[in-house]
Amino acid sequence: MDAPEEEGLGWAVPGSLVTAMGITLDVNGVKRQVAADPETSLLEVLRDDLGLTGTKYGCGESQCGACTVLLDGDSVHSCIVPASEAEGKPILTIESLEKDARLHPLQQAFLDEGAMQCGYCVPGMIMAAYGLLLRNPHPTEAQIIGHMNGNLCRCGGYPRMVRAIKRAALAAGKEQGSDEVKA
Repeated sequence: MDAPEEEGLGWAVPGSLVTAMGITLDVNGVKRQVAADPETSLLEVLRDDLGLTGTKYGCGESQCGACTVLLDGDSVHSCIVPASEAEGKPILTIESLEKDARLHPLQQAFLDEGAMQCGYCVPGMIMAAYGLLLRNPHPTEAQIIGHMNGNLCRCGGYPRMVRAIKRAALAAGKEQGSDEVKA
């Protein structure tokens, strides 16, 4: 039986008891309208509705960090964030970092340090690191490790990733001559 359409909630999804609603998301600086159940994960909306497949599905339980994006400046595991909670907040995905066919300095540092083996965790790692560097442009090794603790790498590339984050922080400081990470 179809769900009755309730005023203000959107429209009924055929053959479902779920009501979809129009959700406006600010993804990588672009306002995007999607029709989704408000409890659909942000990860599903990013990948399935918006075609932004750089953000990976790992565990679906906020245990691995493969799905990390920045939501309103904070690193979040998008697999457990309802899309409706992201409405009106800026969302940055891995796709936002490259500009004019040039890698972001953090992406370049991961490449230069060989900080990826299978590569599956890398988008989430880079977004978590990007969030850290926005808040703390010159983190200590202990701060890097502490911040990245929620992101897992099955290949064990952690030492190279820490070096890459340090390299990016150093490069950003030299490039700008200041303490701020280039966004």
